[in-house]
Amino acid sequence: MSNPLPLSDRTAVVTGSTSGIGAATARTLAARGARVVITGRDAERGAQLVAEIERDGGSAAFVNGDLAASPADLRALAAAWTTALDGRVDILVHNAAICPAVDTVSLTDADLEATLAVNVRAPHVLTAALAPAMAERGSGTIVVVGSWMATVGHAFVGLYSATKAAEAQLARSWAAEFGPRGVRVNTVAPGVTRTPINDSDGDVIAAMTAGTPAGRPGRPEEIASAIAWVVSDEAAYLHGATIPVDGGITGTR
Repeated sequence: MSNPLPLSDRTAVVTGSTSGIGAATARTLAARGARVVITGRDAERGAQLVAEIERDGGSAAFVNGDLAASPADLRALAAAWTTALDGRVDILVHNAAICPAVDTVSLTDADLEATLAVNVRAPHVLTAALAPAMAERGSGTIVVVGSWMATVGHAFVGLYSATKAAEAQLARSWAAEFGPRGVRVNTVAPGVTRTPINDSDGDVIAAMTAGTPAGRPGRPEEIASAIAWVVSDEAAYLHGATIPVDGGITGTR
């Protein structure tokens, strides 16, 4: 086979990829042949992940970036990603997100601003910066990492849930806008997933997932596998979809 890996001719950026679902996605895309930009605020963890991917035979680079930055800084970050990938971004995964675990009254102004900036403004600005070049080439894929929480009401994390619903709607709109020019846009919506950020909440997570068909929380690698399929040519007819990879929590809640 001249092209044994399904993503061997692709480049990819995964936001928020120094840990959790983002890191697992970067590893999976690299293992399938893509050259991947790791991006986030933690340079040490970024360098460690790059070294891990390269040790396993993949190709990766780290580009430091803060998604709460101004739109101008975000556009500069998109340009830096493009430069790191030799002028071409084929795959963009909007994974980074902030989730203040508080109710409406307890949410601080600072958390309100940061959550809207990272979860909604940054994906919008970055898509506007990178999708036109994809459309000009006639190919590209964008994935929004959504959430099962976007479809049901919650006494806590209401703002986070709303931003995830907004992202999914943006993805549908981007599919309509850029799809006719060859850019596929979809959402992968994880359920309750065990990541380093919730390591101390094992009992809560177990209770949340006990009554689901899967009966357990998800693993970052399971979400990453779904994302890798969505960006592959095997999913070429998939546009504007929201795929729940949630152990059945939204389908049976």
